[in-house]
Amino acid sequence: MAADRPVLFGRKVAVYGPSGSGKSTLARALGERLGLPVVELDAVYHARPGWDDLELEDFRQAVRGLLERHADGWVFEGNYRPVRDLVLAEAETAVWLDLPFALVYWRLAWRTISRSFRGEELWNGNRETLRQTFLSRDSMLLWGLTAFRRSRASVAESLRGWRQPGRTVYRLRTPGQVGYLVRNARLEERRAG
Repeated sequence: MAADRPVLFGRKVAVYGPSGSGKSTLARALGERLGLPVVELDAVYHARPGWDDLELEDFRQAVRGLLERHADGWVFEGNYRPVRDLVLAEAETAVWLDLPFALVYWRLAWRTISRSFRGEELWNGNRETLRQTFLSRDSMLLWGLTAFRRSRASVAESLRGWRQPGRTVYRLRTPGQVGYLVRNARLEERRAG
């Protein structure tokens, strides 16, 4: 059996994919493997309890601040189109979790319902509740059904225009590809200038 080949990463990594695709899990694994800090954009956007989210310009300013604070490298994860331009302007590697809808939705449903039953805090005092999950227009179960295609098209468009020499996109379509990427992730050697 042939040995796995290294999967090379720059020091600034953007992770995209729909809700339930495993962005946070992948970002944490890559951060640990590559020795880079991880920024979860949900934690930035959902900044205050009661789902009192940041206004657009405040969100952009917070992301700018995090990019400056972690100038030596980072793994940013989150599908927020309003700040994608900021993250991709500095990213060297993008990972797109483009997994099948059935798998992603099953994961999203399991995660959302489990969190709702446990009353688990997600970010900054915010929790998913049973009422929100099953009886609200803000339900992640509804979001997962309505946003999947739109999210996929938006990420595809952003990454299509982003590809240039020195930038790498890893588009992952199966859990096996995700596992391979994590197992074999390595930082590229920086060349002395």
